[in-house]
Amino acid sequence: MPDHTMSDHTMSDHIVIHDPRFRNLMVPDAPLERIHSGMLWAEGPVYFPHGDYFLWSDIPNNQVLQWIRGCGVRLYDSDANNSNGHTRDREGRLISCEHLTRRVTRTEHDGSLTVIADSHGGKRLNSPNDAVVKSDGSIWFTDPSYGIISDYEGKIAAQEQDGCHVFCVDPDSGETRIVADDFVKPNGLAFSPDESVLYIADSGRSHDAEAPHHIRAFACHGETLSGGDVLIDIEQGVPDGLRIDVGGNIWTSSAIGVECFDSGGAPLGAILVPETVANLSFGGRDGRQMVITATTSVYAISVATTGAGS
Repeated sequence: MPDHTMSDHTMSDHIVIHDPRFRNLMVPDAPLERIHSGMLWAEGPVYFPHGDYFLWSDIPNNQVLQWIRGCGVRLYDSDANNSNGHTRDREGRLISCEHLTRRVTRTEHDGSLTVIADSHGGKRLNSPNDAVVKSDGSIWFTDPSYGIISDYEGKIAAQEQDGCHVFCVDPDSGETRIVADDFVKPNGLAFSPDESVLYIADSGRSHDAEAPHHIRAFACHGETLSGGDVLIDIEQGVPDGLRIDVGGNIWTSSAIGVECFDSGGAPLGAILVPETVANLSFGGRDGRQMVITATTSVYAISVATTGAGS
């Protein structure tokens, strides 16, 4: 992992610059706006351009909420199966990782629900956490045990899988395959802009001080991964959700806010948030709105870049 010496500067009271390149990714003096509060654990933001809105989960409250700028926040789903991560497929449908039902689902355009994955090898999944859709339609998701270790974010239950793995669902056959099996708590994941690299966070330190708190980079060949070296260690808190921008930079959640690194793992800067951040998403009509889910609140800030893929 590269060793970088950096000199910190501030662009505002909530933007810290480690590398001059970060200035070109941020909007000077852009405010960090708290758009909603009062949740228990906000997670899984995703943007839908057809309606110009964001969705996110409040996992313990079993809700999905919706934000439309100018219209405010409203309850979108009051029986969300303790959904965690969400993404959007290439047809604009909602993909959700459900803790309570231990499955990945797709909401069709007519509102009906399709189960994408709920088992592997004849055994139930642990509690799918986060998902990403590749341009070929394959769905990749992480399956840690957070939703079955207590009733807070799901329902306490025995783990049936032999570990916490990363899976890929083939778009044609629907087959669910393990693509990475050496994680403690696989969490957020995202593809590089050309989909040649899959970044996967391991948030194992959330429940074990000696466990991983890093992001690994895998070479992606079709539906097969290789490599997997540690690229980034998150020193404060753990990496949870992450996104990649069009320039290939990695934006990840941490205890201090949203931290940004280049594709080689060099730290570029950070957006400081007053609560521990779980996840983030790019969106808005110009793609330059970042929504940040942070414990009890959700924040928005304008940035000078856009997200890659879904």
